Amino acid sequence: MSGPLEGVKVVELAMWVAGPACAGILADWGADVVKIEPPGGGDPARTYQALFGTMMPDNPVFEMDNRSKRSIALDVRTPAGRDLALELLDDADVFVTNLRRIALERFGLGPDVVMERNPRLVYQLITGYGMTGPDADRPAYDIGGFWARSGVASLLRAPDGPLPFQRGGMGDHPTGSSASAAVCAALYARERTGRGQLVSTSLVRQGVYTLGFDLSITLGWGEHIGIGRRESMINPAMNNYVCGDGRGIWLIGQEAARHWPPLARCVGHPEWLTEGPYSTPEGRRENATALIAELDAIFATRTRDEWAAIFDTEPDMFWAPVNEIDDVLVDDQVHAAGAFVEVPEADGPVMRVASPSDFYGTPWQARAAAPGLGEHTRQVLADLGRSDAEIDALFADGTVA
Repeated sequence: MSGPLEGVKVVELAMWVAGPACAGILADWGADVVKIEPPGGGDPARTYQALFGTMMPDNPVFEMDNRSKRSIALDVRTPAGRDLALELLDDADVFVTNLRRIALERFGLGPDVVMERNPRLVYQLITGYGMTGPDADRPAYDIGGFWARSGVASLLRAPDGPLPFQRGGMGDHPTGSSASAAVCAALYARERTGRGQLVSTSLVRQGVYTLGFDLSITLGWGEHIGIGRRESMINPAMNNYVCGDGRGIWLIGQEAARHWPPLARCVGHPEWLTEGPYSTPEGRRENATALIAELDAIFATRTRDEWAAIFDTEPDMFWAPVNEIDDVLVDDQVHAAGAFVEVPEADGPVMRVASPSDFYGTPWQARAAAPGLGEHTRQVLADLGRSDAEIDALFADGTVA
């Protein structure tokens, strides 16, 4: 088997990241995904190939979200193109799109039209700001819906500092992951009811859920969790420090009674457990700035590897290395966790970022590289029963490419 969704047919009409990420996860899990792209440039995410200002030899960002799919270059703005898209959807199990609903309805591919033709279809519509409301049709991208409007950006800046810069796809990928889970839940419901349904996932809702801890505090108590500085964090045992070789560590001392004693012993101050201002949680809180400064000086005396060896002598010493990107790529545990996958591409297997879940009864595998624009146009049309002459005519009039 190539995954738990083997035999599931998915049609994707999406662009950039969130929609293709959802369909990409479904493809990883074994679904047959047909990606509809506009003739000419295709999915604009193909332009990531020039992300550094020059044309790079490949497009790893596009590859991540589009492997194992088939591409048909189809102009859905034309009547013939719309009819072909509807025909593809007639026997599909899932439709994944992140086009705005107003555009989908203008193309004749809105949920009411499509689901009337195919009542068993699961129609996953990923939006920026939701299905209703005054801004439902406003353009979002994840920088607007997830990062800015949900509040994520405002809570990740240093006090009185500028807003931080969002990394690419930071909101799109978790939204795509949630969307793929919703698709699977709707497919399960269809097994019981025989009917598909419209499923909605939005970037702003994903952002709000991501900030659920903060927002729940404000909803429940009317309070706000402040934005702290590491130099004065009220729990110095839950903080980051820099070792003598410039590499970072993050202490995870969540439970005072359990995690403070091993930390005090590791840094060579067992007396902090029984005497002085650091011997009680209240004392550590009241003297946090001084304690953090002392720990800064102590951690600067050894390399991270040396500290790791010391930490390993204490079973309840919880911590993690602060990895840079290059560290992540060579971290044995990250690889063991399945974070990367080999994809069979034209020049041989290539390591790419894996989607975030595994199945031990129905394991998935990457089956192919991301398709070239329109690579499978003839194949997909032939699957619809079109003759060679009919396919040639569609190419000739620009309906497909």
